[in-house]
Amino acid sequence: MRLFIAILLSNEMKEALIETQNAMYDRGLRGNYSLEENLHLTLAFIGDFPEAEPVLDALSTVTFTPFALTLEGIGRFGDLWWAGLRDSAALNAVARRVRRALAENDIPYDRKRFSPHITLLRKATRDAAWIGIEPAAMQVEALSLMRSDRGKRGMIYTELGRIEAETPDKEM
Repeated sequence: MRLFIAILLSNEMKEALIETQNAMYDRGLRGNYSLEENLHLTLAFIGDFPEAEPVLDALSTVTFTPFALTLEGIGRFGDLWWAGLRDSAALNAVARRVRRALAENDIPYDRKRFSPHITLLRKATRDAAWIGIEPAAMQVEALSLMRSDRGKRGMIYTELGRIEAETPDKEM
């Protein structure tokens, strides 16, 4: 199985990203656009791993409270275009905890520096003038273990499990 740990995006955030993709397309950018159902933020890419249970066990040790995720900026790595996120100490801390839990449980993952972004377009055929991003924000309340399979129209992502944020008990 090809696995990764991700934050799944709210409908509002996906809508803003689709608007941005539409603006990119209108400016002549062609290539492989990420499908709406595949838009996500990867915290750790594991790659090929034989079973989900050890990963879910490791993920269950990660604790966090809900935090905000806000779109901010757009950029590229070569021919890959991405949406950026506002700098967030909470997001960076969660990514560190996820990666530490994987390492402590001997689960291999891509150890490249965490650079939070949401992929919008791969294999872009050309450059384009400045493109803005639609504003959107969401509360992160869960982390998901995802499986990636190649389908006829591209990648198909399936959620295998999730952990929820801890919410403080309210006194009555």
